[in-house]
Amino acid sequence: MWELVKAGGWLMLPLVLCSIFMLAISIERLIRLKKNAVLPLTLLMGPSQNTAQVMQKMNQSAALKQSTLGRVLAAGYTSKPQGEQYARAQMEVVASQEIGYLEKNINFLGTLSAVAPLLGLLGTVLGIIESFLMIDVGTGSDPVLMMPGISKALITTAAGMLIAIPALFAHRYFQRLVQEYVAELEQQATLFHADLFYRNHADIDQDMQKAS
Repeated sequence: MWELVKAGGWLMLPLVLCSIFMLAISIERLIRLKKNAVLPLTLLMGPSQNTAQVMQKMNQSAALKQSTLGRVLAAGYTSKPQGEQYARAQMEVVASQEIGYLEKNINFLGTLSAVAPLLGLLGTVLGIIESFLMIDVGTGSDPVLMMPGISKALITTAAGMLIAIPALFAHRYFQRLVQEYVAELEQQATLFHADLFYRNHADIDQDMQKAS
C-alpha cells in the first residue's frame, strides 16, 4: 500500500488527506445523526401522548432534554407565558440552530467527492507529461519507455475514484437523512405548539398535576 502511495507522487498526499477527512466526517455524522439523539420515540406527540406527558419525560431524563427535538420543545414550553407568537418564534429559532448542527460538514462530503477525482486526474496528466518529456530527452525515443510512467500516473486517478465514490454515497445518504429528520421535527413542533396553546388549559393543568 505504501509503495502505491509513493509511486503516485506528491499528489497522493492531498488524496490521503481527503480520504481521512471523508472517513472522519462519515463516522462523526453516523454517531451524531442517530435517531435517538435527534427524534427520541418517547417524545413524539400523538393521540396517546400530550404536552404534559412529554414535559414529564424530559424533566426525568437529561438525555431527552439534550436531544434535538427536546431542545425545540423546551424552547416553546418555557416561552408559553409570553404568548403564542413568541413561543412559536423561539421554537423556530432553536429549530434553525439545531438543523444547522444536523447539516454540519455534510456539504464538505460533497466537495470531497468532486475534488478527489480532479486531483487524481491532475496527477495522471502530470505523470503522462513527465513520460513524454522522458522520451523527448532520452535516446532512441522508444514509446515503450512511456509505459511505466503512465501506469504510475494512473494510480492517482484510481485513488481519487476510490475516495469520491464512498464520499458521494455518504453525502447523499446524510443529506436525505437530515431532510427526513427536518420534516418530522417540523411536524412534531407543530403538534406540540397546537397542544400547548389550543388545548383546554384546565386539561393541561390537570395532566401536569397527575404527572407530578
